[in-house]
Amino acid sequence: MIALLFLSLALAMDAFAVSLVRGAAGQHSVRRALETGLAFGVAQGVMPMLGWALGSLFLVYIEAFDHWIAFALLAFLGVQLLREGLGNDGDDDDVPPASYSYKALFAAAIATSIDAGAAGLTLDLFGYPPLLSCLVIAAVTTALCVPAYWFAARVGPRLGKRAEVFGGLVLIGLGIRIVAEHTGWL
Repeated sequence: MIALLFLSLALAMDAFAVSLVRGAAGQHSVRRALETGLAFGVAQGVMPMLGWALGSLFLVYIEAFDHWIAFALLAFLGVQLLREGLGNDGDDDDVPPASYSYKALFAAAIATSIDAGAAGLTLDLFGYPPLLSCLVIAAVTTALCVPAYWFAARVGPRLGKRAEVFGGLVLIGLGIRIVAEHTGWL
């Protein structure tokens, strides 16, 4: 079980980082923290199951470019945050920032869970039913992302627009790191 917990923690790190970014630039609400945690948890739990179910047949086709998909999604979200952070200070309180939209949350959850699909190929090695392994991965991710969002949402307003700029840079950096790891740049 220790190995499965370590895998779960490793898979959750990108989602944890993005939860911090979303919280720092986001609304201070329990609802948003739960939505963020659940979105990342579900994505991190479903993707390994898909990877396990589709096996190496599907991985062969997507492995060559999965990192570019993750990069594109994270870079897009990062640029949106940068634009908001560097944009004017207009009073658009009625319109939530792009980083809050469900579309952006879904894209971030998918982008951070693509590697979990590949990890799904290893689920049989842990000696637990794949469904149980995926539930553990989902639970660990959710348990990390909810408090990450909540903490950052409390600190973020003090940082103002700088939090959005920093968050945008972090998302772009995560995308670059994923590409660098997959292409051998690191």
